Amino acid sequence: PGPGDTTAPTAPGRPTATDVTATAATLSWAASTDNVGVTSYEVLRATGTGAASVVGTVSGTTYRATGLTASTSYTFTVRARDAAGNVSAASPPLTLTTPAGNGGGGDQGCAATYRVVNSWAGGYQAEVTVRNTGTAATTGWAVSWTAPAGTTISSLWNGRLTTSGSTVTVRNEPYNGQL
Repeated sequence: PGPGDTTAPTAPGRPTATDVTATAATLSWAASTDNVGVTSYEVLRATGTGAASVVGTVSGTTYRATGLTASTSYTFTVRARDAAGNVSAASPPLTLTTPAGNGGGGDQGCAATYRVVNSWAGGYQAEVTVRNTGTAATTGWAVSWTAPAGTTISSLWNGRLTTSGSTVTVRNEPYNGQL
């Protein structure tokens, strides 16, 4: 038999962040390719200007970074590993700053406006617009409200819906979190 696999995977795509809070963020990236197959991804994190270290290893292309500190700058990169142990170059970096407190405060803030676009017997279509009211950019948003009893949402575009009792929350998609 010839020599073993010595070809490293390609570098993963630049991570993007969603669901950014004062203490956590969800990272996603484009997959690497390899001549045999990628088996895992190493997520590296640097705080401020410090050195990066591996904070997690996952088999897929998403990772929930937890244990973050409010109002702190973090830089994330990702490396791919194949079955032979070959490691790719690091992805392009993603730098984000966690918001103060639970997502607001200081010079950050968001506002949501609501308007009915179309209505019919037993239902209606509405539009919610989220805008940044602060002076700093945000990397994620969430809108919550209390729904009247018996209300259901049958379709939703450009957001991710969760409900808990009568509390409805819509969070940004990976492509529309920047405000």
